[in-house]
Amino acid sequence: MSTATVTLAPAGTLPRTDALVVATAPGPRGRGVVLVDPPSGLRTAARTKLLAALAALGATGKPGDVVKVTGIGDVPVVVATGIGDSPETGAAAREALARAAGTAARALAGTRRVALGLPARSDDETAAALTGALLGAYAFSAYHVETAAGRKAPVRAFTLLVADPKDAATKALVARVRTVADAVALTRDLVNTPPSHLAPADLADAARTAVEGLAVEIEVLDEKALRRAGFGGILAVGQGSANPPRLTRLAYRPEGAVAHLAFVGKGITFDSGGISLKPAAGMEAMKSDMGGAAAVLAATVAIARLGLPVAVTTYLPSAENMPSGTAQRPSDVITIYGGRTVEVLNTDAEGRLVLADALVRAQEDRPDVIVDVATLTGAQQVALGNRISAVMANDDEVRADVVDAAGRAGEAMWPMPLPADLRKTLDSTVADIANIGERWGGMLSAGVFLQEFVAKGQRWAHLDIAGPSYNEGEAYGYTPKGGTGVAVRTLVQLALDAAAPTP
Repeated sequence: MSTATVTLAPAGTLPRTDALVVATAPGPRGRGVVLVDPPSGLRTAARTKLLAALAALGATGKPGDVVKVTGIGDVPVVVATGIGDSPETGAAAREALARAAGTAARALAGTRRVALGLPARSDDETAAALTGALLGAYAFSAYHVETAAGRKAPVRAFTLLVADPKDAATKALVARVRTVADAVALTRDLVNTPPSHLAPADLADAARTAVEGLAVEIEVLDEKALRRAGFGGILAVGQGSANPPRLTRLAYRPEGAVAHLAFVGKGITFDSGGISLKPAAGMEAMKSDMGGAAAVLAATVAIARLGLPVAVTTYLPSAENMPSGTAQRPSDVITIYGGRTVEVLNTDAEGRLVLADALVRAQEDRPDVIVDVATLTGAQQVALGNRISAVMANDDEVRADVVDAAGRAGEAMWPMPLPADLRKTLDSTVADIANIGERWGGMLSAGVFLQEFVAKGQRWAHLDIAGPSYNEGEAYGYTPKGGTGVAVRTLVQLALDAAAPTP
């Protein structure tokens, strides 16, 4: 789906709108609230009336606080959204503003036109406010039929109040933010799509549709082509399903490209665990196990739409992991693309098998850096929870670059090691390597496993997004329940950084 439309208006005016959003923070000594950089079109008398109403309604200005007030000047509804006691600058302040904008957008579902009178004193603030609003104005309603009429549609039109609506740089910034927000929405839609409607072949078709009209080449290998080429990991994971696997390759090759990135995304369209069956409660969110593939696809689309001078090669290894008479068994030995053998001790550690195939293949394109994205381990959630992704890499600089890009993009990621001592736990008596090691440090040993399929000298980073990719709790900030679209903004930021490297 596309995100809401965006128009610009001068900060000194208040356009015709159904609602105006303003930012609040706790007042001095915790008394009442203050308006943070209120739009100058809101006259002094209206501001005074608004502050009095907010005080009477118990507004706090803290993050997540949203208060609606009617009868303020010519605006039908003013929505005050709290940003808390944030620092004046930096990533924390930008994220607080983005979440506040998203919270307001969610609260305004059912409203047609919304003006954003949020702080826009810099490009960073403008981008944060608009990103939060666009990401907050999201709903997945493709399969609501009888209940569709009773659901409030998300906001479809925002007017952003800025210093100079005609400024070319501001217009370009807004266009970029909306392109990235569209990519996040695409990822969310794919992750939210039920497995009954998104088998591996459907994911490949979705990729074809997504790149239609763009300067992106696409190639899809079916199960026969995969067998001829020797993609043993993808085939083994998918052999228990009636829905055969696929490997989708995207190639964006702009003229004058200054760098070459490769993205690899885990695309397990449903993960039952295979013969190593998951508990029933562990399967409820497993339609989201293709969140990595969705993210790398959408990021590639955004990079192409932005016309960045960075070549991108993207791989979506996709399979459905099901138990059946044809499924792979614990203790099977499979051969990964390139010839290395793997003893499959646990069929629920399947993501690393499809990624291994794609990582080896991606290196044949000779990229500068490979970044793989995967909902890979429950151990990631144990270590970092459901809102922080893990970053591992075979190069300290690459790991630092990814974490830094994520912070600037507004996504929480944390650097994690690849301990060499864990490699021994992956030893197999019958194959080159086993697909699982000891229980402790499971997130790290999964990364160590993947590292085995990356040649020395090839710079590579691994993003484990298992928890952050799918929000099973309540919506918060600009994050909805269900698919979140995590990693898209980080990948696009990496491409932006590569396009304009620091001297």
